[in-house]
Amino acid sequence: MKNKLKYYMNLYYPMIIERDYNNTFIVRFPDLPGCLTNGKTIEEAIKNSEDAKLCWFSACLEDNITIPEPSEKLAI
Repeated sequence: MKNKLKYYMNLYYPMIIERDYNNTFIVRFPDLPGCLTNGKTIEEAIKNSEDAKLCWFSACLEDNITIPEPSEKLAI
């Protein structure tokens, strides 16, 4: 499982960063349904996104859920 986890953590998954009504930055990954996090700053939100992906991938691997490969990088 560690090898698969390392594999997915080393892939680039496009992220979307938005500011909500509380001025909190929300990070979500369109390719990873339900994988999201936040932070008071963009830097904090991006740092937290690594933990969110790690937890998301770990849960999928433990439950034998297929993890999608990342989509192409798109400018939004």
